[in-house]
Amino acid sequence: MHIDNQTRYNLSFTAVSLRPELARIVAEHYLEIGNWDMTKVRILSSNALQCRSASSAVRMERELRQRLKCLTGGQIAILAQATAEDRAAMAWLAALKHIRFAFEFAAEVLREKLAAHDPILRPSDYETYVDNQSVSHPELIQLAASSKGKIRQVLLLMLAEAGLLAPGTSLGTLQRPVLSLAVLNAINADSPHWLAGFLVPDTEIGCL
Repeated sequence: MHIDNQTRYNLSFTAVSLRPELARIVAEHYLEIGNWDMTKVRILSSNALQCRSASSAVRMERELRQRLKCLTGGQIAILAQATAEDRAAMAWLAALKHIRFAFEFAAEVLREKLAAHDPILRPSDYETYVDNQSVSHPELIQLAASSKGKIRQVLLLMLAEAGLLAPGTSLGTLQRPVLSLAVLNAINADSPHWLAGFLVPDTEIGCL
């Protein structure tokens, strides 16, 4: 899968991990209102995300809204109305669409490990990925050590929330999540290539 690497990575996603239950709240409000700006106002004015401070609410709402704006109407409906497993899948899809750094890590690194029957995710896997991407993405080199640590922490948490990373040796054990027919249909109707972020091999993507 060839992806143009000239665009800078969006690395400012650490305000919130997947948090499917919070993404569901944003999706529900949007479906009711039908306008992202008005959705933002209502969520913040009512503290719908139950944040302890106004600044945290602003950061979390902004990040979740930016991700959900990448979804189709059908995908937002699944996020708002479906089962916990389907909500997690849609929250991960939203993250994949908004955070290319996360998509490429899953599609290129994690899929290759599963294909090689090596499901153990190690710190060196992540560090090698970052080092390799730094050649065409100097913004990775410019990060402070604290920011680098936070990005890794949040990305690993996202993988766990999405069902791609289970507790185990080292950073955890990789696994391909089971996707419902509704989720598969919603992704295929949009673009099947996003299935790579769910660790589906290319040989299967065209058949699903």
